[in-house]
Amino acid sequence: MMTLLAMSALPAGADLAPANGPPHLAMRLVADSAAPRAGQAVTIALDTRPEAGWHGYWRNPGDAGFAPSLAWTLPAGMRADEALQWPVPTTLLIAGLMNYVYEAPYAPLATLHVPAGVAAGTRLPVRLAINYLVCTNAICVPEAQELTLDLTVGDGAPAQAARFDRWRAAIPKPLDAAGTYQVKDGRLVLAVPLPAAARVTDAAFFPFGPDMTRYAAPQTVSRDGDRLLIVTEGAPKGRIEGVLRIGRDLGLSVHADPGTVALPTDRSGWSAALLAFAGAVLGGLILNVMPCVFPILSLKALHLARGGEDERAARIDALGYMLGAVLMCVALGGLILGLRAGGSAVGWAFQLQDPRIVVLLIALTFAITLNLAGRFEMPVPQFASHGGAAGSLATGALAAFVATPCSGPFMGAALGAALVLPWPAALAVFAGLGLGLALPFLAIGFVPALRRRLPRPGLWMERFRRVLAVPMALTVAALLWLAWRQAGTAGLLAGVATIVAMAVLLGVGGKRQKRGQGFGWAIALGALVVPAALAAALTGGAARPAKVGGDAFSEARLAALRREGRPVFAYFTADWCLSCKVNEASSIDTAGTRAAFARNKVAVLVGDWTDGDPALGRFIQSHNRAGVPLYLYYAPGAAEPRVLPQVLTPGMLAALH
Repeated sequence: MMTLLAMSALPAGADLAPANGPPHLAMRLVADSAAPRAGQAVTIALDTRPEAGWHGYWRNPGDAGFAPSLAWTLPAGMRADEALQWPVPTTLLIAGLMNYVYEAPYAPLATLHVPAGVAAGTRLPVRLAINYLVCTNAICVPEAQELTLDLTVGDGAPAQAARFDRWRAAIPKPLDAAGTYQVKDGRLVLAVPLPAAARVTDAAFFPFGPDMTRYAAPQTVSRDGDRLLIVTEGAPKGRIEGVLRIGRDLGLSVHADPGTVALPTDRSGWSAALLAFAGAVLGGLILNVMPCVFPILSLKALHLARGGEDERAARIDALGYMLGAVLMCVALGGLILGLRAGGSAVGWAFQLQDPRIVVLLIALTFAITLNLAGRFEMPVPQFASHGGAAGSLATGALAAFVATPCSGPFMGAALGAALVLPWPAALAVFAGLGLGLALPFLAIGFVPALRRRLPRPGLWMERFRRVLAVPMALTVAALLWLAWRQAGTAGLLAGVATIVAMAVLLGVGGKRQKRGQGFGWAIALGALVVPAALAAALTGGAARPAKVGGDAFSEARLAALRREGRPVFAYFTADWCLSCKVNEASSIDTAGTRAAFARNKVAVLVGDWTDGDPALGRFIQSHNRAGVPLYLYYAPGAAEPRVLPQVLTPGMLAALH
């Protein structure tokens, strides 16, 4: 039977030779510990050294050859993982047939599990029967070997550390983020997410199985921002899995699902950029009703309602506000793109994943609250109560910065698309977010009829200003809660101390202003230094927030539930995400939804991204989202999840089954 298999799988032009003499692949078993502990795993290397001019085969041999077959004989209770870990192979093209081979020494790794409760000193004889094909460019030989290794249960002391470090380094590392492929005009285009800063040399894709790519077809590899594009031939039907070589003896284990791949030269890429830009503008427009943004916008509108500005001044104010919002959004977007290029899995509102930034935001929003409440007047720069291009620019930047915790309709998909577009288009999408945020004020500044419809100046304006302090105070409370969730008692104390210090300092400054004196540069400096010092004191140690409800999300748990045939609702949230909390309170964490999920046996998985978990970040990114909220429904047997809208209703969730 082995001879027939070998004859059917020979490289073109090769002859089958009898397996006489010593093997052409010298093999031996090597353990990373000769005395493994009971109940623990031990790694076994198949140290393989091909004879000069000969080669062995990878797990997928390609167009010819066959992969080795292994049969372990182990002591009672000891077991081996089914799959070997294979190092990155090389290619060998013979007469138009592609072979995935090893021509230099290599070492596949196996994992054996020592049974628990075995007494120290117990001998563990390991036996491996291996059948394989070994070839030159002209001849192939089927060979078989019986390999042995004796282990003794002991203290788990490592052995051969340097060699195992080298062997493990050659094993492809898993890439968490999924790629995308598309078959277009007879070409298979595979896009793999990879930071632009990652060094790639001699790239090649090796599929794990047949019918994914045409093995012998040329592969064209190019960089496109944070993507690696491989263009070849093939007509896969489902998920593609394989190894992406990114350097000598370096590789990534990748997977890709069917979808749309926008090539840099495709018109579809421009269409995607324009759609993302439009979505960002609409998303930014919606942000104006958020409690931390609306008071700032309202104050600017009230300033125009006083009627003290002519047409030119009103337009300068509007343009300054827009420029500030756009520049802040572009700056944040550029920082996100830069961090992602360096390998970080950050997304929109990434700065709120750091409790020190949250403490600084507590100081800023509390200062705005006191200003709105009339406790003091904002010294230079005069943010909201005065006009001028500089003040309007600062106000727009402030509005954009405090709006970052929010993600609403249109915005999530737009920012997700921005992360896979070329960087100029991506920055344009972030600019669209700032433009949308500034649209109401632009309309007021450039349309006199709108300004005339604003209420006439009067005492009501001061009263309304006091009312606007309420949503800003609620924002302070939310940030204080977030500091506690992120950094525990230390975060809560830092937030409270910041509020007390700002109340004292700004209160003193306000009293000076009422006496006709200046605010005081020493007081202003203290209002900057004290919050910064309190924030700097939070040096790590942030506790992971408790999950909102359901089981904590992990890809392993998701896979297990799907194997059971359970429908799964997975949602991704963060304590600093206002729209997340609204959806949870109104639709997810309700008695009706819990009853419907129980009735339909829907499993719930919660991904809490409050602390910026990079694994969750990569998973969120793989679904073309730049941040939370993200809601996914996995129907039993469905290949891909259904992405639910970012605004949920109880009826929408009750219908999941």
